[in-house]
Amino acid sequence: MSTTVTGTIQRSDMGTGAWALTADDGTTYELHNAPKDLLQPGKKVKVTGQIREDVMTIAMIGPVLEVRSFEPVSD
Repeated sequence: MSTTVTGTIQRSDMGTGAWALTADDGTTYELHNAPKDLLQPGKKVKVTGQIREDVMTIAMIGPVLEVRSFEPVSD
């Protein structure tokens, strides 16, 4: 099932490092298969993807969100 989350891209130093999306509601999602042009700390975006409950990570900073698409959001 697809989900859409709006928030801000963050870089986490947990474990070996991970990219995250901090949603507007405060939830942190760990990004999976994110394109390089999405990985810009502080970038405000709307990400569409799938929550992957079958994927485990070293960082374990939140639910894993497999990125299908994204678009920038203006403040």
